[in-house]
Amino acid sequence: MTEKFDKHILKNGMVLLGEPMDGVQSAAFGFMLPAGAALLPEGCCGAANVIADWVFRGAGDRNNRQLNDALDGLGLHRASSVGSSHIIIGAVLEASNLSQALDLYADVILKPTLDEEQFGLTRQLAIDGVQALDDDPRHKVMLKLREFFYPPPLGRSTAGEIAQLKTLPANKTRQIVKNNFNLSQTIFMVASKYNFDEICRRMENLFGMPPRKSGEPVTVGPKVGKYTHIHNEGAQVHIGLMTETVKPTDQDYYNARVAVSVLSGGMSARLFTEVREKRGLCYAIGAHYHALKESAGIMCYAGTTPEKGQETLDVIIQEFDRLSEAITEEEIQRAKVGLKSALILQSESSSSRAGAIGSDYYMLGRVRSLDEIKSQIEQTTVESVLTFLRNNKFKEFTVVTIGPKEVTVK
Repeated sequence: MTEKFDKHILKNGMVLLGEPMDGVQSAAFGFMLPAGAALLPEGCCGAANVIADWVFRGAGDRNNRQLNDALDGLGLHRASSVGSSHIIIGAVLEASNLSQALDLYADVILKPTLDEEQFGLTRQLAIDGVQALDDDPRHKVMLKLREFFYPPPLGRSTAGEIAQLKTLPANKTRQIVKNNFNLSQTIFMVASKYNFDEICRRMENLFGMPPRKSGEPVTVGPKVGKYTHIHNEGAQVHIGLMTETVKPTDQDYYNARVAVSVLSGGMSARLFTEVREKRGLCYAIGAHYHALKESAGIMCYAGTTPEKGQETLDVIIQEFDRLSEAITEEEIQRAKVGLKSALILQSESSSSRAGAIGSDYYMLGRVRSLDEIKSQIEQTTVESVLTFLRNNKFKEFTVVTIGPKEVTVK
């Protein structure tokens, strides 16, 4: 069956995207607001996390309690996230309640109360979230890895920095909301059983404000460094490493994705078998593709002991280097099956599809169908992946470690 996508652009430039899913009773929607970590003013790292919570603490003529009661009354499961480029706020709920939910979210985006007392509470929650990373070094090392791999401010921490959060004032945060909640640069996405014409009319009524000028482009600085160690007197060493690869817009994107899957697409993949199973160097290991609009890389994590940290890092880099030497047909087929299986699981989730069409439009300027993605994966071959790897050598690695002992990056 041919997939269908809906698109409409409001007069002010706000983009509406939809994927009809007649077989589901749920509706998933989201607003991609141009207020991500990289777009914040200097000294405000973490403000996006504060904002993502603060705007829900009263909006329109409802206070904090009344707004949350109204959202709960719709059986709505809220979701929010902060990325480099966007704050994404959205929800999953019964499809019949979608229109009422959009009314509430219009108040949240356009008329948040932004109460001073509530600001203190939500800022403390953001601080607590950063402090909690000390108990989750695996998450922390990957956050820091992105921070040091991508040039600033693209890699700026999406969680925030405690020192900057503690001095973040309410008035400056209000100004960020005013400046960055720009509807002319906002993407709305929905996946469900819906009437798109009805949604467009409602969205025009709710969000049809005059267009605004785009914000200033981000000025990208130089990368921070090659190796960073964060001392921690624990019993493990957490290793994160990242190396540059092609962006989603590149013609070799699918070759890159298949190559990563050969490296780390399951228990038969290279990293798991060579580093964990054959050598017993680590208790956890994995790699995945990560992309921003401006840059992309392959991220890898390994958890090991201080005594095995150096050898673990060396063998991982060796496996990255060895990948371009030879790949078997069996490895390619396993990688393809893994990628297509993930695609099938995504296709059955309205929230996954809503997120995917929004991300596609922002990254590519269009929405890819699942059939297109599947076809592109199928077209990769041993020869195409090896050619890509040989033409795009893994030259440099950004490495971050957390633990009692440093490693040497050669």
